[in-house]
Amino acid sequence: MIKLGILYFVLALLIAWLGRNRKLGFWGYFFASLLLSPPIGALLVLVSGPLNPPAAAGRDARYRDSAQREPSR
Repeated sequence: MIKLGILYFVLALLIAWLGRNRKLGFWGYFFASLLLSPPIGALLVLVSGPLNPPAAAGRDARYRDSAQREPSR
């Protein structure tokens, strides 16, 4: 019975580690996995989006455009 509890806890930690860069973060997915179950926690990680979705054009595109312009005199 103790081995099953350790396995449950380790699976919750693994789910939390996989979700560390997602919306709820490490602790959110860890507690969700502990309270609901590791398979439900894994589903939450799979359906959640990344922490900060990339911008459409992004900072690099603006930098590239300004670097190509010639300085005004």
